[in-house]
Amino acid sequence: MSPRAIRRLVVTVFVAGIGGMIYGSIKDSNGFAITAGAITAIAAFGLILITAVAPAGSLAKSSSPRSPTAAGAGRSPAGLRQDDDVDADQAARDVEARVEALVAAGADEIEVRKLVRRAVDFGRASTRSPAG
Repeated sequence: MSPRAIRRLVVTVFVAGIGGMIYGSIKDSNGFAITAGAITAIAAFGLILITAVAPAGSLAKSSSPRSPTAAGAGRSPAGLRQDDDVDADQAARDVEARVEALVAAGADEIEVRKLVRRAVDFGRASTRSPAG
């Protein structure tokens, strides 16, 4: 079950719990209202928990993890539009310029290059893994 589906289920339980509290109050059934309130509190905790632990982009409206809402309005991490016809050499030059700017600003060059390599490895792994 996807994090988004779990979140929808928890929100449904939350809203139903609020309705249960109102119904219990109208019917002067304190036990029912308290039980519905406890269920609502647990659902609220579950909503916070699923939002906190869900991977980035998994709660976006589109089912595609690379949708514009999940990926930053259609932009790649390098700031380039995905539909632009930019070749790999230009992207490499852009990354190198950014590395040089960070090093010039005082960052450790070895650590910055390790970070870039790790990001590339992560990007490659995420494109190979099945969505879901």
